Amino acid sequence: MSQNIHATCVNIDSKGVLILGDSGSGKSDLALRLLTLFSAKLVSDDRTDIFKDLDVIKAKAPNVLKGLLEVRGVGVIKQEYLKESTIDLVIKLTNEKIERMPLPQKYKIEDIDVPMYYINPFESSAPSKIVTILSLL
Repeated sequence: MSQNIHATCVNIDSKGVLILGDSGSGKSDLALRLLTLFSAKLVSDDRTDIFKDLDVIKAKAPNVLKGLLEVRGVGVIKQEYLKESTIDLVIKLTNEKIERMPLPQKYKIEDIDVPMYYINPFESSAPSKIVTILSLL
């Protein structure tokens, strides 16, 4: 069973990153930086269909949004994309102060716990932090 959520998803080195945040919080901007700086692949932007496939949580773009990325101040651009990806990491965007040494956190999708971290999307190091976290998984 598929569920549509307000999120962006990219894939970096075969690992899916689900980026959660309110409208205008920086999901697409962070995804664009991951695409250009770290050769990430777009899965979905702004709206994401998530579903369980056996014991794995996966993401894909709704049909109407496949291959589209909103670049604020530029418009909606076409982008190469992956048909689907696993979700190996959840990033929650925040502008609040982030703990220096956070305890491990999980985000439950269906009945599966996925590692979760808070990131300020507009810090210049945000894309590098995500790649670093992925290397630790």
